[in-house]
Amino acid sequence: MVSTTPQDLSAPPRPSIEQIWAWLAEIADPEIPAVSIVDLGIVREVAWNSDHDACIVTITPTYSGCPATAVVQSRIREVLEQHNIPHVQLHLQLSPPWTTDWLTPKAIESLRVFGIAPPASPATQQSSGILPVIDSVAVQEHPACPRCGSIRTTAISQFGSTLCKALYRCEDCLEPFDYFKCH
Repeated sequence: MVSTTPQDLSAPPRPSIEQIWAWLAEIADPEIPAVSIVDLGIVREVAWNSDHDACIVTITPTYSGCPATAVVQSRIREVLEQHNIPHVQLHLQLSPPWTTDWLTPKAIESLRVFGIAPPASPATQQSSGILPVIDSVAVQEHPACPRCGSIRTTAISQFGSTLCKALYRCEDCLEPFDYFKCH
């Protein structure tokens, strides 16, 4: 039989891993606020340490030098502390590197609705011969315009509003748009 001291009774119950994932899924990516860090695939693992006194969150940034990583880490710590998890250990995992294959279907649709052309799967496009690879970053030749759906699009710049996006223009509606690069 386990004895329970009054101190044990006053401690809030430890939340489940599923609950922590749900809280993390509410954190918007700082550069693309329409997508959560969970749907973006940045959060790789959530666990309790062996003493069950600290929550360990493993993240993989979209780029190893992504300037938003510090903001993501800060928001994770802030949200978990708001939910009475005072001890948070953040692990930065760079290998395997993040890939757009980790985007959830919800993230892909959210990107499109937000006005960013979502990436097609690099594996699918490479096998079909549609996707050239330059410096290990997949570049889609004609991503569909997120506004009108046209594939008559032209690359304007390899870099859009952030390093993980390229800038395109639709030749039909004439609107510029970001394309989330495959990698």
